[in-house]
Amino acid sequence: MDHKVLLRDIADVEGVRDNQLVGYGLVVGLQGTGDRQQTFFTVQTLANAMKRMGVQISPAQVVVKNVAAVFITTSLPAFSRNGMKLDITVSSAGDAKSLEGGVLLMTSLRGPDGQVYAEAQGPLTLGGYSEGISGNTKSINHPTTGRIPGGAIVEREAQVDLSQFHTVSFVLRNPDFTATKDMADIINHEFHNPVATQLDNRTVQIDVKGTGTTSVPLLIAQVQSLAINFHAPAKVVINERTGTIVMGGNVTLSPVSVLHGSLSIQVETTYAVSQPLPFSNTGTTTPVANTTVAVKDLPAQSIRLENGANVDDLIRGLHAIGATSHDIVAILQAIKSSGGLQADLEVI
Repeated sequence: MDHKVLLRDIADVEGVRDNQLVGYGLVVGLQGTGDRQQTFFTVQTLANAMKRMGVQISPAQVVVKNVAAVFITTSLPAFSRNGMKLDITVSSAGDAKSLEGGVLLMTSLRGPDGQVYAEAQGPLTLGGYSEGISGNTKSINHPTTGRIPGGAIVEREAQVDLSQFHTVSFVLRNPDFTATKDMADIINHEFHNPVATQLDNRTVQIDVKGTGTTSVPLLIAQVQSLAINFHAPAKVVINERTGTIVMGGNVTLSPVSVLHGSLSIQVETTYAVSQPLPFSNTGTTTPVANTTVAVKDLPAQSIRLENGANVDDLIRGLHAIGATSHDIVAILQAIKSSGGLQADLEVI
C-alpha cells in the first residue's frame, strides 16, 4: 500500500550530518560508590588533575572511593555555533557501583580529527539506583550511566558552507530505485526544469543553478516540503531469541498449505533402593534406576492460504492450529524457502 510522505521524512541532505564527540574525565562527589583502589587509571587521572591545580601527590598514596573514571559521549549537530549547549551521556569506565549524586569535572570532548569541539561539566541525573549492604542489594536500571542535559558547551564550530554547493544531493535512508525516480520526477515538476538526476537507488542530485534559486537553504526547504508516493517494502523481521515477529501490512503470500504437528518425547528416571533381607548376612543396599519413556504425537493440523492472502490471513490461520510464536518463526522460514512468502525475511 502506498501513501504520501514528505521528502524530509525519508531523505537527508548529503554533507549535512552530526559528528560524534567523546571525552574521558572524572566524576566526583560519590557516596562511597566510586572506583576501587585497584582501578589504577582512576587514581592516576585524579593525581594528574590535582597536579594541574598545583597539588603534587603520588598515585600510590591515593585511596578514595568518591571518584569514578568515566567516558562522555555526545553528537555535535550540523551548523552548531559557539556557546550552543549539548546534552551528554556519562558512562563509568571502571568498577564504580553507582554514579548517583556525582558531578562531572570539566572534560574536553574531541571529534574523530582529535580537535576539541566542546567542554563538558555538571551534575549527573540518573534513571536508576543501586542500594544495599553485605551482599543484599537492589538495583534499578543502570546506575553507572547518567545524563547531563545541556552539560556541554560548543567551543569549535563544525560549519558546512552551503553557499559553496553547486549541487545538492538528497540521500534516501532506505535505498529504493522507485523512490529515487519519484523524487527526481517531483523535483523536476516543481521547478519546471530537468534539474534533478537519479544517480542510483539512494541518491538524487539537484543542479542549484538550474533551479534559479539564489539561496541553497531555501532550495533545501522547498525540496523537503515536496511529497511522493512511498512504496513500503515487503519485509518480515524475526527475532528468534524472543519469538518476536514484525510483518508489514503489504506482505502477500502465494498459494501455500501448512501442515503443522507436534511430537513430544518425555523420558523420566526414578530411583528405588534394593535392600537385602532383614538379619541376613548377604547382599548390599543398591540403588536401582527405573526409566520410562512416554511418546506423544499429536495429529497434524493444516491451513490453506489462497493466492493473494495477506498477513492477517496467515496469523489467523496459525493461531487457529495452535501455533506458538516460536512455531510461527519456523513456519515462516519454511514458507519463504518454498517460495510462498513474497517478502524479504530478516532474522535478527
